[in-house]
Amino acid sequence: MIRRRPPHGHKASGHNAAGLVFRVEDEHIEAANKPRNILEEIVWHKEVEINEMRAKQPLVMLKQIIDRQPPARDWAQALRDAHERTGKPALIAEVKKASPSKGVIQPDFDPVRIARAYEKGGAACLSVLTDKKFFQGGFENLQYIRKAGVTCPLLCKEFVVEAYQVFMARAKGADAVLLIAAVLPDQDLTYLLKVIKGLGMTALIEVHTQHEMERVHNLEATDPSYCVLGINNRDLGTFKVDLSNTNTLLESEVGKQSLAEGYVWVGESGIFTSDDVAQVQSAGCRAILVGESLVREDDPATAVKELLGLE
Repeated sequence: MIRRRPPHGHKASGHNAAGLVFRVEDEHIEAANKPRNILEEIVWHKEVEINEMRAKQPLVMLKQIIDRQPPARDWAQALRDAHERTGKPALIAEVKKASPSKGVIQPDFDPVRIARAYEKGGAACLSVLTDKKFFQGGFENLQYIRKAGVTCPLLCKEFVVEAYQVFMARAKGADAVLLIAAVLPDQDLTYLLKVIKGLGMTALIEVHTQHEMERVHNLEATDPSYCVLGINNRDLGTFKVDLSNTNTLLESEVGKQSLAEGYVWVGESGIFTSDDVAQVQSAGCRAILVGESLVREDDPATAVKELLGLE
């Protein structure tokens, strides 16, 4: 489980038996005040981002915007429909400019152009990176894509730690929101799922390990009617990718049970070829989320068709 940012404080001080002032220089405390990996660094920075956004648009303002919007589109049903129509995993194509592991992926980044190309190529849904510091994204990209008339349902791919981010995503036009099990304890997951359901949205709940899969499956709030489950083949602590992680988790007892219960599973990360698509589909995934291999292409529409074998 990723730690939250520790409270800001000062080094401890006091007096020894002789009455002399001493200061505690505890290396363990210093280490605890530093993120252990990139995911923890991203999550800790969210406090800064959220405070900046909240100062510009308070929650009450976001709720007023949401009240004037049409209902969210059914992101989960769009995946089911695409899978049933084609017999192939529904594609969630990702709109992103950069990542911590790869740097800038698409220098000529135009979210609307990329989104339109994905839709033309046959993507069922879109995933839009909104993290600013590490992925060079933004919530405004959701709004740009929605206002441009793109009809694919939109996922806000964000490192969510507060309900405010969910309201912001909906206010900007998102139909679904990513929740990462490694970031959120059960209590927070349950609360955020209730917020997402209350807004008529879909939750994509992402897991990477067997333990996370069991945690999510055992939550009372988790329901296939508005929850889609994803397996990230990338360890967000190290950013190493292992495509077989999808097979390992879905072959487990909990994986088999969740498939029988009707959950849509999404294979995430490490998917570059039609063989990769076939591998995660054989494991039980009815959808895939693909970003880097598509966004690098000069012709994303053709790349989508080639990946799914639609040509």
